[in-house]
Amino acid sequence: MESKNLSSAPEILDSDEENREQTKPEAAKPSEEKKHPSGMTLDERFKLVRSIGAECIQEAELRALLDKHPCPIAYDGFEPSGRMHIAQGILKAINVNKLTKSGVKFVFWVADWFAMLNNKMGGDLKKIRKVGEYMIEVWKAAGMDLTNVEFKWAAEEINKKPNEYWTLVMDISRRNSIGRIKRCATIMGRGEGDEMPAAQILYPAMQCADIFFLKANICQLGMDQRKVNMLAREYLDNKDVRKKYRFKPVILSHPMLMGLKQGQAKMSKSDPNSAIFMEDEPHAVKKKINGAYCPPGIAQNNPVLDYCKNIIFNRNGKMTIYTHTYTYTHIYIYIHINIYIY
Repeated sequence: MESKNLSSAPEILDSDEENREQTKPEAAKPSEEKKHPSGMTLDERFKLVRSIGAECIQEAELRALLDKHPCPIAYDGFEPSGRMHIAQGILKAINVNKLTKSGVKFVFWVADWFAMLNNKMGGDLKKIRKVGEYMIEVWKAAGMDLTNVEFKWAAEEINKKPNEYWTLVMDISRRNSIGRIKRCATIMGRGEGDEMPAAQILYPAMQCADIFFLKANICQLGMDQRKVNMLAREYLDNKDVRKKYRFKPVILSHPMLMGLKQGQAKMSKSDPNSAIFMEDEPHAVKKKINGAYCPPGIAQNNPVLDYCKNIIFNRNGKMTIYTHTYTYTHIYIYIHINIYIY
C-alpha cells in the first residue's frame, strides 16, 4: 500500500481550536479619558478652576469633584448694599466665566434678608431689591456669561421651603457655641469684639445653612468669608449630619483686592478714594490710580501691581504700557512695551 506524505498537507484545526483562535482576547488598549461636555480634559478644567482661588480646601477634593460630577454647583452670596467696586464687578465676572467654561453651574444667592440683618440700605427691603437688580445689570455689562448662571433671591427661595431652611439654621445654631458663631462676625465686616445687634448672631448660621440649602459643591467666595465656610465643613464632622451629605463643600476663596491707599488689605466702599467703582468715569479712575500707593521697586503690598495681576493679566493675559520722554527738540518718543503672563 502506498504511503502518503502528510508533512505537506495543510494544517486543519479542530472546532475547539478554531473557536479558541477566534475568541483570543485583543491587546488591551490604553484607557481614554471620557470627554467632558466643555471639551476640556480633567487636567485643564482643574487648572482653570484652581486658578481662581488664593486658597483651596481641599485640592484633592476639588479634582475628585470635577472628575465625578459633570456639572457641580458653585455659589456665592452677596448683599445688595450700594455701589459696586471692581473687586465685586470685574473680578467676579472673570471668576464666574472661568467656572462656567469648566462646566460648573454658578448660583448667585442674592442675600436680601442678610442685607436687612446687616442694616444695609437702612434695612429697607424695597431699596435692597433695587440695588440687587442694579448689581445684576452691572455684571452683564462687565462681560459675565450668564449661560450657566442662576440668580436666586434669598427671601423668595426661603419662603418656598421654610421648614427645610429654618430647620437647618436651628440645627447649625444648636451645635455651635455663641463664641464660635461670633468668630464668624468678620464675614459682615465686623470684628469679633464689636457691639452688634442680636439679629446679626443669626447671620453666620444662616449663611452656613445656605450652602446646604442650595446643594452647593463649591463655596466660591472671598478670603474674608473663609471662617463661615469652614463652619460648614465642621458641621459635617457630626456623624448624623454626614449621613445626609456625601461630600464636604470645597472652599475656593478668591483673593481680596487691596485698597488704593497704603496698608489697606481690602478695597472698601466706606472710603471712596480707596476703591474704584464700576460706574466711575475714566478721569476719576485715572485720578485714583495716579494717587494710589505704588512705591518704585516694591512689589509687596502694592495695590497697583495687585490690580495688574488679578484684573488685567487675569482677564487679558498681557498689559501694554505706553511711556514717553522729551527730546531736546521737544519731540515725543513713545516706547511701546508688551508684558505677558502665562
